[in-house]
Amino acid sequence: MNKIIRQYHIPRKRYGQNFLINQYIIDRIVSAINPMQNQAMVEIGPGLGALTKNIVNQISPITVIEIDRDLADQLARNPLIKKKVNILKQDAMTVDFYKLSCRLGQMLRIFGNLPYNISTPLIFHLFNYIPVIIDLHLMLQKEVVNRLVATPNNKNYGRLTIMTQYYCQVIPLMEVPPKAFRPVPNVNSSLVRLIPHKIIPYPVKDILLLRNITKSALNQRRKKVRNSLGHMFTTKQLTLIGIDPDQRAENISIESYCKLTNWLCEQK
Repeated sequence: MNKIIRQYHIPRKRYGQNFLINQYIIDRIVSAINPMQNQAMVEIGPGLGALTKNIVNQISPITVIEIDRDLADQLARNPLIKKKVNILKQDAMTVDFYKLSCRLGQMLRIFGNLPYNISTPLIFHLFNYIPVIIDLHLMLQKEVVNRLVATPNNKNYGRLTIMTQYYCQVIPLMEVPPKAFRPVPNVNSSLVRLIPHKIIPYPVKDILLLRNITKSALNQRRKKVRNSLGHMFTTKQLTLIGIDPDQRAENISIESYCKLTNWLCEQK
């Protein structure tokens, strides 16, 4: 894989390309994904095909989404892959996964080694399509995974935590050292499994409002909510809802943020 990278592709910084090269790690990831025939497997950012080759050895066809046209063309020419993949040459941020699910005739299993520079926006994009997703297996910066699994009163707890746990069960699977990639990143990585809840634990009536409330509160996470959410709720209203106005935003549970959202919806 090192030789292939040197000969055929110079990793592009603008796409955040760090290619998996460690076969032991690759095998563990494929085992964790556990691809099964007759499932709609979708890979985001296949790169040089490290995961792709191993997945299509077990099942095919699969769909891959690659923004880098040079890499997409290499995959299309690769004799081990080309007849086993459907290649979408586009930015995953522009993919309508509802339409993709409809075209494939079933719900999606999504996996990929995500570029660090777009991982958070891409996760939020994928949440728009939760009803057609069975599960996600994502390689992310370890710091991002720490945010996904955080709890209140933790420095990593934030808007990404709340929105992820609102939609999904979060299961960290394995840590991956920098030396497993080329070029070698400056950070550690982790593989995480996200399984959409069959029933949302704390459903809200307006998901955009939940996003706005958590954004307002957690942009000033150390402030008391009487201040960070003062433009939305009075102190009396917070108390009525069951929220201590003197609590800091970083200490408020997901359930409580959902209560705030639904209360505000009812006032409209």
